[in-house]
Amino acid sequence: MGKIVEKMERILEWGGTPKDITCLALGGISLVISIFDLLPLPFDAAWIAIILCGLPIIMEAVIGLVTAFDIKADVLVSLALIAAVLTGEDFAAGEVAFIMQLGALLEDLTVSRARAGIEKLVHLTPQTARILTAEGEQIVPSEQVRIGDHIRVLPGEAIPVDGVIVSGQTSINQAVMTGESLPVDKTAGDEVSSGTVNQFGVFEMKATKVGEDSSIQRMIRLVQSADAGKAKIVGLADRWATWIVVVALSSAALTWLFTGEIIRAVTILVVFCPCALVLATPTAIMAAIGNATKHGFLVREGDALERLAKVSKITFDKTGTLTYGKPEVTAVDTISGFTPDEIYAYVAAAEQFSEHPLGKAVVSCYRQKTGLLPEKAEHFSMIPSAGVKAVVNGRQVRAGNLKLFADLTISRPLATAVGKYLLSGCTVIYVAIEDILVGYIVLSDTVRQESPEMIRRIHALGVQPVLLTGDHQNAADVIGKQLGIREIHANCLPADKLNQIGEFQKLGNDVCMIGDGINDAPALKKANVGIAMGGVGSDIAVDAADIALVDDEIKELPHLLALSKKMMKTIKLNLAFSMGLNFLAIALAITGLLGPVIGALVHNAGSVVVIINSAMLLRWKQP
Repeated sequence: MGKIVEKMERILEWGGTPKDITCLALGGISLVISIFDLLPLPFDAAWIAIILCGLPIIMEAVIGLVTAFDIKADVLVSLALIAAVLTGEDFAAGEVAFIMQLGALLEDLTVSRARAGIEKLVHLTPQTARILTAEGEQIVPSEQVRIGDHIRVLPGEAIPVDGVIVSGQTSINQAVMTGESLPVDKTAGDEVSSGTVNQFGVFEMKATKVGEDSSIQRMIRLVQSADAGKAKIVGLADRWATWIVVVALSSAALTWLFTGEIIRAVTILVVFCPCALVLATPTAIMAAIGNATKHGFLVREGDALERLAKVSKITFDKTGTLTYGKPEVTAVDTISGFTPDEIYAYVAAAEQFSEHPLGKAVVSCYRQKTGLLPEKAEHFSMIPSAGVKAVVNGRQVRAGNLKLFADLTISRPLATAVGKYLLSGCTVIYVAIEDILVGYIVLSDTVRQESPEMIRRIHALGVQPVLLTGDHQNAADVIGKQLGIREIHANCLPADKLNQIGEFQKLGNDVCMIGDGINDAPALKKANVGIAMGGVGSDIAVDAADIALVDDEIKELPHLLALSKKMMKTIKLNLAFSMGLNFLAIALAITGLLGPVIGALVHNAGSVVVIINSAMLLRWKQP
């Protein structure tokens, strides 16, 4: 029996979608020939549809029954087909089979289209790698790379596996993994991810994660796990299948018994098929997943959207979520004869060789603001954990924190002026020229441009935003005021965020957590729905979050919330419509007003309608 089942499964899998389309086309043509008697065949042409479209349904039902005694909805469909054939209703049997397969094909096409946006991401997998061996450089398939192998990457090439740079320096385009628009500078000791692109410079790296563990392969697994079958509401028809079969058979038997007309019993079996319950619900979920993908969200399972629709509170980490997560110059001030622009120019020149993120931020912001390159600097030196020194235009320039100025006195006016920035969570770089404090530069993690509007739209959806941050209260209050977030919890360690979400849940709130997927992992896992910002390249983000936001475009978050609610409304509408149509058709069948042919047409056409209704979610946009 096991071998027979294996052969049946291979037959069903053979040919894929092209085979299904061909069988459906031939089945449709045969039904047209049958109803209009177009060709003088020795048999009813509807048998072509019964064999090509009906046999796969019956085989699926047999496999389920034999392997696990799994009574699914296709059992009832098979009973209706067989009953129609035994009573001579060949066209009705062919019609049921044709429209069921049409519905299944619509579902497959919708799923394929829904996944299309995600699949574009997984085509970025590098195919080859340049491994360095004792014999020299060898180009091998990327799947043959092993942990510890040394790999050379040339300009313009995609990095084949995750690893650490051992020599050379370059800039890496990480847009595919993090959504960062600017290349990221990398040098020896820095980590690089598979799928990202080397912009310039040759470097050598040591492989640390290969094969299924690499970042790009984790993304592929995330795509493959976007399975609507995991949503609670999807299995509705199959969970009820046993009872549906019992009720259908009982209704058909009683109708036959009291009326003596077997044709009515057959019609009941035909119209009782739960086609819409089986097909329309997963289609709605996959269509919603496809819509979410177009807006930069990778949804791991349909259940996440079902849970998201019930959320009443949405909690945000601050850094990298509501803010850009990288420092920018927000103020330059002077306390001497130098102008702010002069101080800015001196510091940018002194910092241009610095490897520190704050130094790079100053230089980058200076170039963006002025469009100029920093002036030439000489005798550059970097003082760890303190700052930098350099000679610019013949003047000794120092820029850094207070450790660098232990020999100088900080005046009360300067301390007062700087204090307001420090209380707001900003970072201050003090500046001295020729051993005289002349001013300071303020850097802060700025609020994302789209964050205030995004928060407003979330409020409009009836969901309350909450700020959970490790910053001190003053800094958190400043951010909260800018964004219009009224509930703020500051000084939160990861455990504090976890506990706060637990408190919300105890009060009956369904909570969505949005974070960077690293130190927020416990909170992401605890929340009813976890969304990781740019977390596709992180093991922790993929494991902890239900949804990954690939490109960090948080402005689309209200769309995702509204989409989840729209998805649930669509599913409920589909269920109500299909069940209402079913009961109406059953009533008409019992009274004899509906025959098998028209019954099959009405019932299964209803299934097509709800599938099309679900597919409309692919293009849905928040009003």
